[in-house]
Amino acid sequence: MKDVILKIENLDKSFGITHANKNISLELRRGEVRGLAGENGSGKSTLLSQIAGIYASDSGTMYKDRKPYSPKSPIDANTHKIAMIVQELGLVGNLPASVNIFLGKTGQYTRGGMISLKKLYGEAQKVLERWELPPMNFKRKASAMNVEQRKMIELVRALSADPDILILDEVTQSLSHDNREVIYKLIQKFKEEGRSVILISHDLEETLKITDTISILRDGELIDTVVSSQISEDDLKRKMVGRELNEEYYRVDMEEQYEDEVILSLKDISSATGVSNVSVEVHKGEIMAFCGLSDSGIHDIGQLAYGLMKPTKGEVYLHPDGMRITSPAEALKHRMAYVPKDRDGEALLMGSHIMNNTVLPSTEGLAGRLGYLSTAKMKALAEEARELFKIKCTGVMQNMGALSGGNKQKVNLGRWMVKDLQVMIVDCPTRGVDVGVKAYIYQCLKEAKRKGIAILMITDELSEAIGMADHIVVMKNGSVEKKIGRSVGFREEEIIEVMV
Repeated sequence: MKDVILKIENLDKSFGITHANKNISLELRRGEVRGLAGENGSGKSTLLSQIAGIYASDSGTMYKDRKPYSPKSPIDANTHKIAMIVQELGLVGNLPASVNIFLGKTGQYTRGGMISLKKLYGEAQKVLERWELPPMNFKRKASAMNVEQRKMIELVRALSADPDILILDEVTQSLSHDNREVIYKLIQKFKEEGRSVILISHDLEETLKITDTISILRDGELIDTVVSSQISEDDLKRKMVGRELNEEYYRVDMEEQYEDEVILSLKDISSATGVSNVSVEVHKGEIMAFCGLSDSGIHDIGQLAYGLMKPTKGEVYLHPDGMRITSPAEALKHRMAYVPKDRDGEALLMGSHIMNNTVLPSTEGLAGRLGYLSTAKMKALAEEARELFKIKCTGVMQNMGALSGGNKQKVNLGRWMVKDLQVMIVDCPTRGVDVGVKAYIYQCLKEAKRKGIAILMITDELSEAIGMADHIVVMKNGSVEKKIGRSVGFREEEIIEVMV
């Protein structure tokens, strides 16, 4: 017991009729990195939220350093040296990064009712230096940051509590290769200092690599805890889902396969954000993947191609008629889809229900005789998408916030795929979804490819690009560094070498 830093006994949590966690018991030791594995909806995030003081438990007991531990809030958990980075983004958009880092704890930096931003910047900088993190702009507002930058600020916020237990819920899936390496080094530093980490990652290869042990949850119950070095990825998948996963995952062919016709062209595109003279052509039935580090500009490419970001130079064309795409309205009208990386912030109406979210890209075809939206047509389309994409829900009127990450993404992707498309732009399409939903999304993308849809995929997952793309475009410092074809043979080491 002297090495046990956290002990959980019979923890239980329900949300209405949903029994999220059922009598979970486990022990975490000092210097241990514990992974949690399970399908979306298995209760992983709920368990972490109870440990971090976000949710109160219905029953059960926790002990921190052999003392009863029952946090009333995340700040209370911080005082007990437990900090968590949540799966969804958790910053206040109109506040500077430094204020977000110390939100709820700014009293010691306040004098005469005024917060000293200079002191906040200084304290935030100390956190960077203490944990050897890369430079960050603490004066910038959170709303002006992309997903990755915000996630790194959340990391600093968690570390500002000087935690001896750090909880990471789907953090690496938001990060590109260079910032993932930052997380890996941080985890190693925690181990060396006798601190502990609990993490969720749907990248099972990553989970096996960076954890010591893995607790497997299914339907809210703890099924097993295994030693990471003693279990294979396939065996871990079987334990997670309770069955053999026989679905084909990535593509099995090793050749570029698409038609001669060019559907989407980016001609000498540059942007105020640093993209410089990017020119690519995406063919009918082609999957073109963009990869790069955090400052490479890959996520800007999707916004430029869909007209969400105005280029400072260059044009985006939709063929065969050479139609210029200068706005999202034009892109939508000409059968283009865009699935952004920030699902909750930029794509879905989280305060609304599944039906409203499903019909958003299709409202023009859902009007009744007087021009008003037909509720019957809306519900029929939503039901079609729910059935087609196997969305787990109580019905199409269920609120989006009640869905798991995987089912949110099925709504996000499925509402486009019920349309007659010619171009799909997907930015990190499998971020925050489990292995079963990933396999399903890849099947959907392969089906779209077979239909002749041109797919521009932006991804932080090299395995995803290697498994799915006809061509991989590697960007560095805003420019195209190299384009690699599937028939040449994708090698992760070669791609990383070009990226860095």
